[in-house]
Amino acid sequence: MRRAVGAALLIASVVSTSAGEPRGLASFEVSGDSIAKPLDGRIGDAERGRSIVIDRRGGNCLICHRVPAPDEPFQGDLGPDLGGIGGRLTEAQIRLRLIDASRLNAETLMPPYHRVEGLARVAKEFDGRPVLTAAEIEDVVAWLVTLK
Repeated sequence: MRRAVGAALLIASVVSTSAGEPRGLASFEVSGDSIAKPLDGRIGDAERGRSIVIDRRGGNCLICHRVPAPDEPFQGDLGPDLGGIGGRLTEAQIRLRLIDASRLNAETLMPPYHRVEGLARVAKEFDGRPVLTAAEIEDVVAWLVTLK
């Protein structure tokens, strides 16, 4: 099912969810600049993660980032190039940045993909729902850590 999601800072995404999967938030513990444990104890699937990253109606990562997917046109340059991100950051560091990068930098342009409080301009039907589920976060983490 496709759902349109409005997020702060002029970023709007459409997310895809599995039928019946809850859209609630997973609990996590931040330690320094990372979240060590996978959300809900999930093991991500790197191939699904790649699909979420390059899906302009899903994670919409390409609006700001470049990734090693030369067949994908019009990749962004507002955020860091994600090529080699798995060699620069740990899995735990990547996880925190996906969940809520504002915990590290209050001025970040990176939208929080697994936070529902304190957001601006969220359509009423999507209020209280994260952009990405715990499973989707872990899938994206699984792919990004492979980019060495």
